[in-house]
Amino acid sequence: MFVHGSIVDAQRTWRHQLVLAERWELCLPNRPGFGASPPLPRGDFDQEAPLIAELLGDGAHMVGHSYGAVIALLAAAARPDAVRSLTVSEPGSLRLAEGNPEVDDAIANGEELYRRREDIGPDGFLRLFRAGVHSAHETPDELPAWLERGARLVMEERPPWEADIPVDALGGAQFPKLVISGGHSPVFEAVCDALADGIGAHRAVIPGRGHTIPGTGAPYNDCLEAFLARAEPAPGGAAAP
Repeated sequence: MFVHGSIVDAQRTWRHQLVLAERWELCLPNRPGFGASPPLPRGDFDQEAPLIAELLGDGAHMVGHSYGAVIALLAAAARPDAVRSLTVSEPGSLRLAEGNPEVDDAIANGEELYRRREDIGPDGFLRLFRAGVHSAHETPDELPAWLERGARLVMEERPPWEADIPVDALGGAQFPKLVISGGHSPVFEAVCDALADGIGAHRAVIPGRGHTIPGTGAPYNDCLEAFLARAEPAPGGAAAP
C-alpha cells in the first residue's frame, strides 16, 4: 500500500511505481481531498492515519512518501500486526532531529510560511513550499485546476513537524523497516538518520530527484523490491535475512 504526500494525488505521486503491479498487488489510496476521496476539514496526519491503518486489512507492505510517510509511521504504530514491512521516504516529521541548527531553521521557516499563507496565496505558497523541500516537480506559471486544488489543500494541512512519532513503539515492532532519503538536503538527511536509528530501520539514499524520490523510477523501485523480497516470509515463517 502506497501513501502519497501533499499537493499531488496517488496516481501522480506513484506513476513510476505502477510497473510493480506486474509482480505485486498495489493499493494506491487517495488521501482525503484528493481524487474522489471526500475531504476532511483540513489535512491532518492524526485523523488520516486511522483511515490508512484500516486499509491494511489482514496485512500489507506499507510505503509512504513525505506527508504520507508521516501518516504511514502513525498507521504502522497503530496496527503493527497488520504491517508486513514499512518503507518511508523523507517524512516531514522534522522534530525527530530537533536541536540540529539546520533542522530548527527549517521548522522556523515552515512556520513562517504557514503564518503568511493567506497573504501569499496558493501560487506563491506552492512555489515556496516546493523550493523548501527541494521538490523536482515543475510548477507552471498558471496553475491548472488540479494543482491549485493541491496547493490549497497543503496550505490548510496540519504541519507535519507537529506529529508525535511513536519511535519506541515502532522500534519494538517486529516488521522490517526502511528509511530512504534523496541525498539533497542536510535537513532530510538528519531527519532520516534520526528516524532510522530510533526505529531500527535499514537506511538508503537515492539521489537524482531531490525530495521527489519516487520520481527516480527504476532506482527507487529496485531498492524497494529488494527490501520487500527480504521482508517476505521465507520457508519456515521468518523473513529472509
